[in-house]
Amino acid sequence: MNTRYLEILKERRSIYNLGKNVSLTDTELTTLIEGAVRETPTSFNAQTIRTVILFGDKHDQLWDIVANRLKSEVPSEQIYENTKKKIASFKAAYGTVLYFTDRSVVADYEKQVPLYAANLAPWAEQGLGGAQQNVWTVLADNQVGANLQHYNPIIDGEVRIAFDIPETWVLRGQMPFGSIEKPAAEKTYIDDQKRFRVLK
Repeated sequence: MNTRYLEILKERRSIYNLGKNVSLTDTELTTLIEGAVRETPTSFNAQTIRTVILFGDKHDQLWDIVANRLKSEVPSEQIYENTKKKIASFKAAYGTVLYFTDRSVVADYEKQVPLYAANLAPWAEQGLGGAQQNVWTVLADNQVGANLQHYNPIIDGEVRIAFDIPETWVLRGQMPFGSIEKPAAEKTYIDDQKRFRVLK
């Protein structure tokens, strides 16, 4: 029995202490990320997942947008100072993957397969989750850490303008990635008997 993939999955953790000391080139990182998304299955092979990969100044610009936008959302200056520290940890990363669902494709399939129309949006979300997991895992397999954030929808409008995002692309997540400056804490698991049932 080959368990290598399980070992790779164990390497995929939420890494919050990220840096810019990445040995891979931007081209190599792009190849990994695009390949992981491309090979992710989607219902009816609809391929509803869209990504924008941000490096350098564009990466910094995203997290500046988040920090500035949150200033009007938090209840006090003290809380905002803590928020800025958190956002700064994401900005300290090497790059960011923005994940979108193309709603125009979902809408087309809702018309093409009306029997399943109510399920197509949730299925698109499942495909997106698979893509995020695949990107996260392929990065981890190359010693690049990542975590997944969700500052949408409050940043959607500014992100759309800043990065020329099509109107039909709906922002669903942000994944900062970079060098692993500090590993994740040990992961704990619930009892297998609570999680799994095997019937014969």
